Amino acid sequence: MTTRAESAAATRRALLDAAAELLDLGGPDAVTLREVGARAGVTRGAPYRHFTGKDSLLTAVAAESWERIGDQVHALRTDPALSASEKLRGALRTLIDVAREQPHLYQVLFRRRANLPGQLGDGMDRIRRQLCGPEGDPAVADRAAERFQGEFLNIVADLVGERNARRHGALLLTSAHGIASMEISGYLDTGKWHTTVDELVDTLVRMVTDAGEMP
Repeated sequence: MTTRAESAAATRRALLDAAAELLDLGGPDAVTLREVGARAGVTRGAPYRHFTGKDSLLTAVAAESWERIGDQVHALRTDPALSASEKLRGALRTLIDVAREQPHLYQVLFRRRANLPGQLGDGMDRIRRQLCGPEGDPAVADRAAERFQGEFLNIVADLVGERNARRHGALLLTSAHGIASMEISGYLDTGKWHTTVDELVDTLVRMVTDAGEMP
């Protein structure tokens, strides 16, 4: 017999899957609680019992996506068969591949929220957390993104050392983000720039590897 908790978990899973599908198909504008509920095949009121609104739903989707990305980068970092440079190349490609394959999701992952935790005041922040719960709490997505960043920085540190990891890590992530954004927007024209995403990633890896080998 299915318990209430199991039923609620199954409903939430269906809602998140439906939201991710709608996001891939039509971007954030296509994601509404009504459409998500209809696609998930749940009652009209079910989405509102799990999420306070569209933003908390997309935040939950982002949190799960960052967790998956973090898992992938962790697997790369702990793979004994890969060299340090191969791990870095794989981590950069993991992020860029999300942009290539799920551009709408990628935009949600890097969206700028109007009100971040701490900007509303202690009282309003507490109310926001109570309303959103863990599913749509921005802090959950932030922690998942920070986990990815931690795994990524560990990979970078293996090449350039702990002291230089954050500086090089920031340079690598902003570069990867720029490469992904250029490709998504259509401005990374191989006919114009005479290079590809793979070649640009290889260049970044070589630059950091060379920096790590300098005395």
